[in-house]
Amino acid sequence: MTRYIARRLIYSIFVLASLTVVVFFVTHLIGDPARLMLPLDATEEQYRTLRASLGLDLPLHIQFLQFAGQALRGDFGDSIWQNTPALTVVFDRLPATLYLAICTIVLTTLISIPLGIACALSPRSLLDRITGVICFTGISMPTFWLALILILVFAVQLGWFRTSGYGGLSFLVLPVLTLSAVSVGRMTQLVRTSMLEEIDKAYMTTARAKGLLERAVIFRHALRNAAIPMVTFVGYEIASLVNGAVVVEVIFGWPGIGQLIMTAIERRDFPVIQANVIVVATLIVLINLVVDIVYGYIDPRIRYS
Repeated sequence: MTRYIARRLIYSIFVLASLTVVVFFVTHLIGDPARLMLPLDATEEQYRTLRASLGLDLPLHIQFLQFAGQALRGDFGDSIWQNTPALTVVFDRLPATLYLAICTIVLTTLISIPLGIACALSPRSLLDRITGVICFTGISMPTFWLALILILVFAVQLGWFRTSGYGGLSFLVLPVLTLSAVSVGRMTQLVRTSMLEEIDKAYMTTARAKGLLERAVIFRHALRNAAIPMVTFVGYEIASLVNGAVVVEVIFGWPGIGQLIMTAIERRDFPVIQANVIVVATLIVLINLVVDIVYGYIDPRIRYS
């Protein structure tokens, strides 16, 4: 298992190194950062001064080596917008996004796994049909439209929850419900499909023939063998939410990194954009690494493949 983890960790390091190269060159390809940062009425002297302060007057390979070295130390420069270290700005917003992502995944898992198993155990039943309709409705519903409807009903008319901000349940419920609608629909269908494939296999018949309780057969055998796609989905959803549920964060005024990246782009704050991309990419790589390790524990054959 140690060799498996080490191999995956090396792959992750190569991914991050490649992403650092992409971030650097994309930043330079979209235009001269100094021109984009300065107002339209800036003088040529101001332009040259800013280029020199940013190191943009150096050869490109020197700039890249400086950028890579500073990135390894966590130094992406100061935010042009807030005049504080860019990495600090990102880290200040990161807990809000992680809080929202974790709550969404917990709610999705608590609803989807029991519901998906119930549907798999009674296919084509009334519960299965109603669940299918609800799931497809949630999957096909636009996120921004659902967010606005929830605000109109539960915040404006009923006054139960807050429309924007960051804090306790009154702030959390509506964003989490909005994000969970799509996740619950997809994961419930995934659990149902995975469990249906396992229930009909020969080892399930053998387990029942040994006299095991149905609960043990379902949860100890079928659910574990069906867990690989579920773990994949959970990892993907966490990565997507960490990457920034931009629409939801903007609509609900949630101070996460999704909202931050939009503000940074509007204000042409390149240090914050670069720090945001690198931090998010590092988290996604770590999430994928954890998912790979979980694969190895669920199915020992994977770690030797």
